[in-house]
Amino acid sequence: MPPSAAPTWSSLTGKRILDLSRLLPGPYATSLLADLGADVIKVESPDGGDPLRAAPDLFDALNRNKRSVTLDLRSRDDRAAFLELARTADAVVDSFRPGFLDSLGLGYSTLHEANPRLILCSLSGYGQTGPYVHRPGHELNFLGLSGFFAVVGRLDGHVTRPGVRVGDMAGAMHAALALAVALSAGGAGQHIDVALSESITAWCSLFALPLRDIPDPLEAGLVQGDNDIFTTADGHRLSLATFEDKFWLSFRTALAGDFPALKVSTYDQRPDRTAARQAVGNLLTGVFQARDYAWWETRLTDLNAPWAPVLSTPGDLLTDPHATARHLFNTSPAHGSCPQARFPVTFSAGLDTFRRPAPTLGQHNDDLLVERTH
Repeated sequence: MPPSAAPTWSSLTGKRILDLSRLLPGPYATSLLADLGADVIKVESPDGGDPLRAAPDLFDALNRNKRSVTLDLRSRDDRAAFLELARTADAVVDSFRPGFLDSLGLGYSTLHEANPRLILCSLSGYGQTGPYVHRPGHELNFLGLSGFFAVVGRLDGHVTRPGVRVGDMAGAMHAALALAVALSAGGAGQHIDVALSESITAWCSLFALPLRDIPDPLEAGLVQGDNDIFTTADGHRLSLATFEDKFWLSFRTALAGDFPALKVSTYDQRPDRTAARQAVGNLLTGVFQARDYAWWETRLTDLNAPWAPVLSTPGDLLTDPHATARHLFNTSPAHGSCPQARFPVTFSAGLDTFRRPAPTLGQHNDDLLVERTH
């Protein structure tokens, strides 16, 4: 079946992006743009391509709606071929160490000379300038520098590393946003410098910097005993977020007949619940452990409480009724053996996220390397 068309309403449709990036941040940034209609051409080395091909489930999700060509940029002929492609492109994305493209003779000045309207978007750990510019780094290093570990989120004061690579994803999303804006502006090209460490710092600083004069981060009010994860009698987990007083009051008064400990009005105001976070947390821990999940599901739903199940397995994600009703996941084998999430925004004008599966290595060489000669 031929791929479906890119959205006609998108300003990215018809924009050509040459993607030199590998692994996670760059490919995720360009996958967002490809989902939204950009013609993303993945430029890979002939000797195996993107190392992420070794993890096909992740590779397939990050590289759908793209095309692939193979070029060895250390080869003079292939560098010339890349420059010819660059003359047809609107943007180039790279995730090399700063200075590497220059060492190949493919830096911004060369690309700009070949195509004055071209945008070069460079994703690197620490940016193109500064004392850390030549340091190697990965997501955990960027997370460590970001202030993430200065913001506690648990009653015990511990901050643990998230399993999701948020340090990479933050930079990828900033890169996609910056590129989308630059591509819509038209006119002269420019060099966009995306430092992954700065992107995640920008996120975390919103919460870390207000703690600057607070010796104990737990006193900042971000951790509350009633906004937490609780375990039911049969071992299931759920989240409760009675941040607003109206939700707490409704919760405790409706359940006071079953749990006499909730009859007290001591914690009816947000500041009082926050100050007594450990006592409130202990109270709720005991309350939730007294009934099984099915009981809580019915009661909390009837109360219109701000609660949700804690989905702990991939199977839970795929069978969640809300995700199913909104068609969040695609399970078609045409896009690989692993389900994929669609672009997570619904447009009334329509968007088919799953237009084209991830390309095989060099799949579009014949199309693109012939096309460049015309």
